[in-house]
Amino acid sequence: MTSVDSPHRALKVLEAGEGAFHPVDVDGFREWVRDHKDRSLTPRLMTEREAVERFVDDGDYLAYDCNYIMRGPNSLLNEIIRQKKKELWLCGKFTYVDVSLLVGAGVANRIDCGFFIAAPNVQRGVRDGSVTIHEYSNVIMTLRLRAGAMGVSFLPVRSFGGTTGFVHSGARLIEDPYTGDPTVVVPALNPDVAIVHVNQADIYGNARVFGTGIAHVESALASRKVIISAEEIIDTEEIRRNPGLTSIPYYAVDAVVEAPHGAYPGTCPGYYSSDSAAVMEIFQAIRSDTVGEYIEKWITPFETHAEMLHARVGVAKLLELRSQESIREGYHP
Repeated sequence: MTSVDSPHRALKVLEAGEGAFHPVDVDGFREWVRDHKDRSLTPRLMTEREAVERFVDDGDYLAYDCNYIMRGPNSLLNEIIRQKKKELWLCGKFTYVDVSLLVGAGVANRIDCGFFIAAPNVQRGVRDGSVTIHEYSNVIMTLRLRAGAMGVSFLPVRSFGGTTGFVHSGARLIEDPYTGDPTVVVPALNPDVAIVHVNQADIYGNARVFGTGIAHVESALASRKVIISAEEIIDTEEIRRNPGLTSIPYYAVDAVVEAPHGAYPGTCPGYYSSDSAAVMEIFQAIRSDTVGEYIEKWITPFETHAEMLHARVGVAKLLELRSQESIREGYHP
């Protein structure tokens, strides 16, 4: 074994980004989880309306995994719009239309930007001061969530330094205490609430995600409140027969919503393909600054996502989308 003597170095900040960031309080988060999370096997099954009413508050920092086009928690996002939540701060990573949809609905006014379509309504909000954007990147936002899930206040990264994004972020450039090299560190992120659409879950919140994911585990473990929507509710005995398939454990979850086709108009791989016409419609609404009209057609006239599917899409189309999904291997146990 080789040992290397290294002189002690004090942590030195060389440069700091100018952007605000969600407060870092790792010990406060641990205390909140200890005092508020229910570790008993108590059923957490409820409707979208109940879950959003109970666990999404005005001013919350909201993280969601994947996006409106691919296994996004769309039934929950639409319910947040129906309930007219206000002043949400969004974790806008690996996303397309979601941020512009929520800004257009008047529910979000602050965004940590990984990637999303900078639609006219967002640009207008930035110019008039009603929307604030803090710049990061997709991978940086994911690593911030990982730090939050790990219970550390920051993580070092091998990117982002020397960019204009760094200047408008909450990142820091420090002198590495081990090597002396300049190293970028990014602040941990512990959202107030995370919403995740999964393939399967039981009534207690043990959840399975099959196939591609981004940060569903990190989002759930880093957040104070967690709402899961699921394509299927399965028996807990099935969870116990193969516990290795559980991605998110029940004790991290506050609410479970049964939501077949909950990612519509996007795809839930292994279950159904996206509705290409409906996807193009929302992209067009985002680009043409007609988000309000889209919301009035697809979201606010209906009390539930299921009611919208029945009225606007129909059983025949939903079955067609299921038949079009060609990916099967690995998406069902």
